[in-house]
Amino acid sequence: MPWYVLYTKPRNEKKVAQLLTAKGIEVYCPVKEEIRQWSDRKKKVVEPVFSSYIFVNLNDYNEEHLPVLITPGSVRFLWWNKKPGVVQDKEIQAIKEFLNSYKGAEITIEVTKGQQVIINEGPLKDIPGTVLQVKGNKVYLLVKTLSLTLVATVPIQSLKP
Repeated sequence: MPWYVLYTKPRNEKKVAQLLTAKGIEVYCPVKEEIRQWSDRKKKVVEPVFSSYIFVNLNDYNEEHLPVLITPGSVRFLWWNKKPGVVQDKEIQAIKEFLNSYKGAEITIEVTKGQQVIINEGPLKDIPGTVLQVKGNKVYLLVKTLSLTLVATVPIQSLKP
């Protein structure tokens, strides 16, 4: 059975995976543990490895995709060359093995000064910008929209090249 990539609403990956599992659909939502710092405490949280993406295992895409898409929090399946994008079982196994072997592994997004990027979450979602500066996991962007120029500071995880 092939795995399909499902795009979810931001921060809904675990919820959608749970709802699909309750429907009897096999789902894989790779997660990692990280320590988050608040002003008064530190807390260990479980976060998805791939923001807004989960993997769904379906026998027949044409017959089984509709119950997945009507699940609250689901947006759409990823498509490639006018067909639903398929991830092989060996690739899912490789992701599982990697995450089990390297507990502290992180997926990073590399951006450089002058690079054109698109913001993929928050109030500036789908707005293009130019990278002015990168400091840690924050990126300073030049955003030209509505005949205005503004500089926005966004988390690097909120960008796609």
